[in-house]
Amino acid sequence: MKIVTILGARPQFIKAGSVSREIAKYNDVQEVIVHTGQHYDANMSDVFFEEMKIPKPNYFLGVGGKSHGAMTGQMIEKIEEILLKEKPDWLLVYGDTNSTLAGAIAASKLHIKIAHVEAGLRSFNMRMPEEVNRILTDKVSSILFCPTKVAVDNLNNEGIANTKAQVHLSGDVMQDGAIFYRNLAEKPSCIENDNYILCTIHRAENTDSTERLSAIVEALNEVAKKQHLILPLHPRTKNKLESLDVKLAENIQVISPVGYLSMVWLIMNSQFIITDSGGLQKEAFFFEKRCITLRDETEWVELVDAGVNTLVGANTDEIIRECNKCLSELDNTFDQSLYGAGRASEIIVKSLLSAKI
Repeated sequence: MKIVTILGARPQFIKAGSVSREIAKYNDVQEVIVHTGQHYDANMSDVFFEEMKIPKPNYFLGVGGKSHGAMTGQMIEKIEEILLKEKPDWLLVYGDTNSTLAGAIAASKLHIKIAHVEAGLRSFNMRMPEEVNRILTDKVSSILFCPTKVAVDNLNNEGIANTKAQVHLSGDVMQDGAIFYRNLAEKPSCIENDNYILCTIHRAENTDSTERLSAIVEALNEVAKKQHLILPLHPRTKNKLESLDVKLAENIQVISPVGYLSMVWLIMNSQFIITDSGGLQKEAFFFEKRCITLRDETEWVELVDAGVNTLVGANTDEIIRECNKCLSELDNTFDQSLYGAGRASEIIVKSLLSAKI
């Protein structure tokens, strides 16, 4: 069996690494990895792949830094060339990036079977490009690997039973990775205060809105009167703050974005998490940390239902209130079976090997 895997961003490589390590256990399965270059990341050197124990890409397309249409169109063209050359049995895609959609479109036109990992996730916000990408990818996939029961329910509600697609409740490959990488975690050299709240802000709905960003910073500055915060800050967000002349409190330590192994350390050793990141919401759960989410909706509704994740949007008072609650309530239940308990990669690969489609 030959599998072509399409990836476009560093988080996708980390997710796919767990599945690639599982594929490598089978001598009769070949994986060809294609990096579209959607998100150029200077940290993704040879050292990155060696440290993270992830196979290096076989192809690098170098398509990035363009509009959605130009980027996706060029990816489709270049991925099609690779698929015609490699003639795979399966195309494997992850998540909801433009690379995911481009791979799915190219393979569907060539009648190559598509497996979608992280299928069925919905925010029900069609203004998000990711929502469009994940819905369209699900529609053309032959096997849909859902991380949660909620994702399965979403597909059923959309009429998946009327198609020939197979739906599998696989669990979440991110949990497989969290288990694998926790023993490789590295403390960033810039961290001196080990008693902190970890915070990230990067989503456009927050950074592109003066009102939302100012409200979030006002809340963080108030929380910082009681507790040290560590804020890995993307240059884009930093520039936004500077242009708005918004000042962060001294007790908020701004650091440059860190590598994944350092981020795992920061998560593991934090008191709790404040974020607008989708992935970090789950990673907080994997490492049994409460999460306050700076969004109005989330794909991970089961975390909200479990009481370990709270949606606060950009409401200053709600952010402060939930932070105070997290600082005073230290005991929570984190049922690790919620996302498959670390067996997702095994289930995915065995399902592909045994699929009768």
